[in-house]
Amino acid sequence: MKIALMDSGIGLLAAAAAMRRLRPDADLVLSSDPDGMPWGPRTPADLTGRALDVARAAAALRPDALIVACNTASVHSLPALRAALEPGIPVIGTVPAIKPAASAGGRVAIWATPATTGSPYQRDLIRAFAAGVPVTEVPCPGLADAVQYADEEAVVRAVAAAAALTPPDVTDVVLGCTHYELVEAPIRAALIERTGGNGFVFHGSAEAVAGQALRRIGARPEPGLPRTGGLTVLLSGRPSELPAEVLGYAEGRLFAGSGATVGQ
Repeated sequence: MKIALMDSGIGLLAAAAAMRRLRPDADLVLSSDPDGMPWGPRTPADLTGRALDVARAAAALRPDALIVACNTASVHSLPALRAALEPGIPVIGTVPAIKPAASAGGRVAIWATPATTGSPYQRDLIRAFAAGVPVTEVPCPGLADAVQYADEEAVVRAVAAAAALTPPDVTDVVLGCTHYELVEAPIRAALIERTGGNGFVFHGSAEAVAGQALRRIGARPEPGLPRTGGLTVLLSGRPSELPAEVLGYAEGRLFAGSGATVGQ
């Protein structure tokens, strides 16, 4: 089994780690675009062009499925990606976990990039799945970039700014950018300081999207299998080493020794 994942940067690590846990035997292809990131400020047409290049580089290795482990690319480029690759390669997009967050009926905060916050796409999801539930959209300028470069000080600053915009009585927090799932611990710490307690639940998309990819290819989770899956890294289409920044995260360290070396 071979599963490809794509993103502008290392945000794909969360879904890749989830897939590794669910299927330790699966070969993984991590295809990202350091030459073109960040994707958020690009026009939809430009972003889609970059996303298609990254997807086609992964598709050349003939994966069984491709996970678009990027909220921004899923918003703007999913139809084009599916038109280019399906039905030969199922393409699985990433949707912010607004529906499960709202299902408990509490107060929801959606942390997302400035480009996604307030977008018609996100507002449509709120109307569809969170009608009648108090929802606060929280823009997080600079957070994805800080995570990408493993800049701990910048992460702390960006998280603190977003926490200050989050209602103190929040019960559920949607991590609406795949990069954010890599820094759940500092986000939790900032929100505990903000709210004075720990009575909230995080909602990411990594586990759900990994499970959906398996379902699309007729496979099931088998976490007890031997860890025999290999790893291929593509950076803007080039076979490469894992970026050194991945070692700053538990999800990245999971792949050390998986067949791809780590750059310095």
